[in-house]
Amino acid sequence: MKNVVFLVLALAMFTANAQDSSFNAPKPKKDWSKINIANRPKDHFLIQLGYNHWTQVPDSINTKGIPRTFNFYFLLDFPFKTDPRISVALGAGIASDNVYFSKTYIDISGKDKDELTFQDKSDTSHFKKYKLTTAYLEAPLELRFTKNPETPNKSFKAALGVKVGTLLSAGTKGKTFQNSTGTTLNAYTSKEKAKRYFNSSRISAMGRIGYGIFSIYASYQLNAFVKDGFGPDIRPLQVGITISGL
Repeated sequence: MKNVVFLVLALAMFTANAQDSSFNAPKPKKDWSKINIANRPKDHFLIQLGYNHWTQVPDSINTKGIPRTFNFYFLLDFPFKTDPRISVALGAGIASDNVYFSKTYIDISGKDKDELTFQDKSDTSHFKKYKLTTAYLEAPLELRFTKNPETPNKSFKAALGVKVGTLLSAGTKGKTFQNSTGTTLNAYTSKEKAKRYFNSSRISAMGRIGYGIFSIYASYQLNAFVKDGFGPDIRPLQVGITISGL
């Protein structure tokens, strides 16, 4: 009987030790270089809708409403062979920004003086609706991380990078001309275009973080929006949503 009890206790101790060793055994490390990602979505297209905030803007500039930005990019994705969770992407696209103003006139072509001025028209005639629109051709470069590159549409994603752009157009648009009391004088639309006071190039730092095809992005213009000596030192900061795919 003693021998039976001894054998049962020994077997129980052996089983417990085996379970403990199995529990503490490290999981085998996955060899990411051997996975097949040939048919995975590569996020070739990026569509971004965001809030276009001007930093360092003087108090004398009367902005209003929600300044908006829309970006559309096509990129080629090049995953690292040793670890396809990491990739480099580069491409090109169009960026369009809108900023809205209250009772303001922007001398975009330098009629009054040789600089970009934002004139307060609160006490005189002005446009009820007024905005400044700029458009850029941009080339983004991203360093990307995808937690699970085999199922990227169900995976955490992050990206850091820069984008370099060239100014395509800049213009103002005013609608419904009013007097100082808000009475409509003329229901016409005025458009002016000029690029002379805006920097022809734009360099921005950018980042994204998200899950699947949706992510939050932010970008900050590193160089001045307006040429040095021709207006305020404005640096646009954009925050918004990115939809990626294909």
